[in-house]
This record gives sequence, structure tokens and C-alpha cells, in this order.
Amino acid sequence: MTTNVDDRTGPRENPVPRHHQLIVSLFGLYARQHGGALAVATIISLMQDIGVESSGTRSSISRLKKRGVIDSVQVNGRNGYALAPSVIETFIEGDERIFHPRRAAKGDQWLLATFTVPESQRNIRHKIRSSLVRMGFGSVTPGLWIAPGHLRDAVLAYFDTRGLTEFLEFFMADHVGGADLQQNIGSWWDLPALDDLYSDFLAHNRGLLESWTRRVELSNDTESDASAFADYLVLVTQWRRLPYLDPGLPIEFLPENWNALEAEELFQKLHALLASRAERHADRAIGEHMLAG
Repeated sequence: MTTNVDDRTGPRENPVPRHHQLIVSLFGLYARQHGGALAVATIISLMQDIGVESSGTRSSISRLKKRGVIDSVQVNGRNGYALAPSVIETFIEGDERIFHPRRAAKGDQWLLATFTVPESQRNIRHKIRSSLVRMGFGSVTPGLWIAPGHLRDAVLAYFDTRGLTEFLEFFMADHVGGADLQQNIGSWWDLPALDDLYSDFLAHNRGLLESWTRRVELSNDTESDASAFADYLVLVTQWRRLPYLDPGLPIEFLPENWNALEAEELFQKLHALLASRAERHADRAIGEHMLAG
């Protein structure tokens, strides 16, 4: 599934998804089962199902192409787009992180990162810092970063595919004493901002769960699938940043009534209710456009 490959803002961003973010989710959820590509007509049709006009979709497609997230391809002789090879591995890693997020235990090891960049390549410094934040690292000092140890493989792969490993050193470490770790975690990560994001997610989607719970007895009709698709695409787009901004910190070191746990449960319940219905609708729309081509 998709990651926050298209996000460049911090935790306080408005939770309402932007058009280009929805398109990234669309590719991550449904394009890979169909050769990785979608016809332009298919993208426009599916975005219309969630109320986005074709002009807005075309503008967002152009933006994603310029940023190297998607490439122009032919789909059954028609204009289309596919995920760029440079981001496919990131999307695959996102499947696990978004749909099966891990939370570290109190005694687990930590992953430490430090980097050195020559003055002649100062632009690389900002790229590394933003990448560390994007992968969920907290900043201990300007030159030392920390994340839960279970992220090791994903982090190493992420920096390797971007050609940045020559500037970085990674270490696995235990916390064996010293200052109060819980207090330090509160300074290494912006926990109030993260909790606000989880609170926003809950506020936007509690009612959605109640609504769909009442509808589960309905037959699997086309209209219900279309509605599920619209709700699910927005849901996943709202959710997919959070497992990156919150890298799965141990619950023992987090504030009381941390909203992440309820938000994770809510997402999983809605995923179970909506995912298969949404996929049926997307597959139907993709199939129809393939036949039309």
C-alpha cells in the first residue's frame, strides 16, 4: 500500500485529504493488482466517485508526474499512468506499516542513526533529515536520531534505495540507565501533535463506523460497493501518514489515554467492513474501462 511518499508537511496538516494524496492511495490500493497501471479515464471515473471533478484529477496527476511518483504509460492503447519504479519498493513496505503497524515493547532495542555530509553536498543534509522524520525517527540531538528497533530493516532498505547509506551510520542499542526515558521520548517526538492527529482521525471516523455497522446486513449491491469505495479511499488516505509519524513507540512511555490505540482499533474495524466492498467497486470500474479500450 501507499506510504507518505507524497507528503511534505508536518503533523499539524489539515486531516482532509488533498486530491493528489487520494490518487496516490488509489494507485497503492488498486493499480498493482492490474499490472501497476491505470488508464486516465479510470482514474478520473474513480475520483468522480468521491466527488472530485475531472479538472482537479488531471491537475493532480500532472503534479504527481512532475514529482516522479507516476510515469506515463499506455493501458490497452489508451493514455494511462503507472507507479514509478523508484517508489514501488516504498509502496510495498507501506503495506506492512499501514495495515499491520507494530508497537515496540518497553525492553526492545532502539535504532540509532547519525550522519556526516561534506560541506560541498549540504543539500543532502536536508534530504537525510526529512527522510529520517518521514520514517518516524525522533531527534535526540542535531546529530543523533532514534527510532524503535523493529524499524531497522525498513529503514535500511529505504535509505539504500535512495543512495544515502554512504552518509549514514546505524546502531542497535539498549537503554541501560541514565535520564528518565519517558521524559526524553516526550522531547524527541512531538507527542501532543501526534495525539491531536489521532484525535482528529477518531472525530472524523467514529460516525463512519457506526453508519457502516448498521449497513452490514445489506446485500452486496453495486451502490453499496461504490459508497464503500468512496469512504475507504478517504479513510486510508487519512490514516496512512500516522504509522510513519508515530513509529510504534512503547505504550509504557506514552501519555495516559493515548489516542493511538483507539484510532488503530477503529481503522482495523473499518478496514474489515469496507476493504472488500471497495475493491469490488474499483475492480469493476477498472474492468469496464479495459473493455472499453
